[in-house]
Amino acid sequence: MTTIELVQGDITRQRVDAIVNAANSSLLGGGGVDGAIHRRGGPAILEECRKLRAGHYGKGLATGRAVATTAGDLDARWVIHTVGPVFSASEDRSGLLASCYRESLRIADELGARTVAFPAISTGVYRYPLEDAARIAVDAVRAARTDVEEVRFVLFDERAHAAFAARLS
Repeated sequence: MTTIELVQGDITRQRVDAIVNAANSSLLGGGGVDGAIHRRGGPAILEECRKLRAGHYGKGLATGRAVATTAGDLDARWVIHTVGPVFSASEDRSGLLASCYRESLRIADELGARTVAFPAISTGVYRYPLEDAARIAVDAVRAARTDVEEVRFVLFDERAHAAFAARLS
């Protein structure tokens, strides 16, 4: 059974097997969580992302999919990159957001990861409403068939922490 934990803080400071990156489809770094992971993790992450782009992911990683690289200088073994959906009021993209969590856990299982830290995917510049994102994330993790023992949602601020805590209770 997977234990779910909430932490308010910096995902790049977590000591876990795998840190999930809310990446953009280019896999080449960006802002928010993505930028922080690339900055703190160092050039090894970008180097592996470039190799992925040169290979199978030449057109970028599709929304809802996930792929792993080294964690570089982070206190983790791997970074699992997943591309969350941009929120749309006219189109239901909740399935794509849930897929980010399911696919990340699938990759974690393939790697043998037992502890995984997730950010609140798509709630920054992709504007997914926090309460909806928390519901989708928690429900997807609870429903997943995984060997991961601990999922840690690492939430940047009190508002995000409160939204996830409300969904967990």
